[in-house]
Amino acid sequence: MDTKQVKKEKEQMLIKLVSDFCQDKLNEEYKTLCVELVQKLGRKRTVPFITGKLEIWAASIIYTIGSLNFLFDRSFEPYIPSSDIHEYFETKSSTVSAKSKTIRDLLKLNRFDNKFSTNLMIENNPFNQYVMVDDLIVPIDSLPEEYQQMIKEARSKGEDISFQING
Repeated sequence: MDTKQVKKEKEQMLIKLVSDFCQDKLNEEYKTLCVELVQKLGRKRTVPFITGKLEIWAASIIYTIGSLNFLFDRSFEPYIPSSDIHEYFETKSSTVSAKSKTIRDLLKLNRFDNKFSTNLMIENNPFNQYVMVDDLIVPIDSLPEEYQQMIKEARSKGEDISFQING
């Protein structure tokens, strides 16, 4: 079997593992985000999940998405303790945490990254209230209405926008 075929099979098995967990313990939105993360990892030149146990990778992917979206914080919905992930996949928290860091570093993921944020996180992102103007962070509501409208339109298309007024 060639490398592409092995990658494809492992990717499909990994998608099934994360999908089953999200179906059982979370929701459709988490399932979609986890599948997207698996697919993004699968497009890397060196696919990380080719080696190692798929259960550890599945737990790490869910843990990564959960960390970005405050899944382990009781004040958010949905909420689960991280131990639920470890028990489900029979993994150790230190191993999953380390792999999650590898994923975050590899893909340069941070909190409030819209690509892997739930809709609730996107809506409540505190950075949505600001825009760059002449390399300064400025509250959007301090700008003239026409600029506010331009920002809303750009962001509704998933684009970011900044302004250079001086120079």
